[in-house]
Amino acid sequence: MAKFVLAYKGGQMAATEEESKKAMALWMSWFGGLGSAVSDIGNPFGAGTAVLSDGSRADITAGVTGYSIVTAESLEAAAGLAKGCPVLDGGGSVEIYEAVEIAGM
Repeated sequence: MAKFVLAYKGGQMAATEEESKKAMALWMSWFGGLGSAVSDIGNPFGAGTAVLSDGSRADITAGVTGYSIVTAESLEAAAGLAKGCPVLDGGGSVEIYEAVEIAGM
């Protein structure tokens, strides 16, 4: 089994506490459906900065809005796990990347 990072892009933040509770329930239900495939439910991202090659910094807006880590047999299987993700309902997307293990680490 390999590890895959699900990188969430876009979607909508809840405007009210009631919407936030409803959204959290959808996320937790989705994670529950993934079962033991979930290694780390992850977190949403807030403010960010980039360090440039010259050492300077630049503020960035989140292109990636959050992440989770899952285990799956293949990239295709990991992509299948992303179907039904609540971020998709808000017009967002899920990018899936294999986390390649480095020998000896």
